[in-house]
Amino acid sequence: MAAERREAVVTEAVAVFEGVRDLDAAVEELRQAGFKKSDISLLATEDAVARKLGHRYERVEELEDDPEAPRTAYRTRASVGDSEGVIVGSLTYLPAVVAAGTVVASAGVVAAAVTGTAIAGALIGTVFARWLDQHQAEHLQEQLDRGGLLLWVRTPDEDAQRRALEILKRHSAHDVHIHQLPAGSG
Repeated sequence: MAAERREAVVTEAVAVFEGVRDLDAAVEELRQAGFKKSDISLLATEDAVARKLGHRYERVEELEDDPEAPRTAYRTRASVGDSEGVIVGSLTYLPAVVAAGTVVASAGVVAAAVTGTAIAGALIGTVFARWLDQHQAEHLQEQLDRGGLLLWVRTPDEDAQRRALEILKRHSAHDVHIHQLPAGSG
């Protein structure tokens, strides 16, 4: 008997969403159902796809089962908002604390330094957070213009496959299916 050599594979649920709201709701439910952030990925930007594959794509469905399609972690609008809060908060409070610790002078000078630093940090944080939000919105619109938002969910076993498919279908996804890719691809 010849020993059969089995290639390692990764099993994933695949879905295409026609709106960000449905995608966000599905990702939130997947997370609540026990899927880790690292199990959930979205098609990367159009430029990243072109760089990696050497061509542009017309429709996201072309890339659903392509093991070479580049991916990115998906962040729901709620998680982007949380990140914005962290950015603004750290750029506001950290410099203010540093300023308060380094300025050894009258109470008025310390208060002015803390306030000025906090305002400057908040402004920088707000601008950066808005840029991140705009960047993500453009990325999502690129995909919507090409047929939808392509999402992959790693499913290590049959129970995870069943749960993922149920959740994806419940949130109005189409082209929902399971595929297997060689381990280390995508």
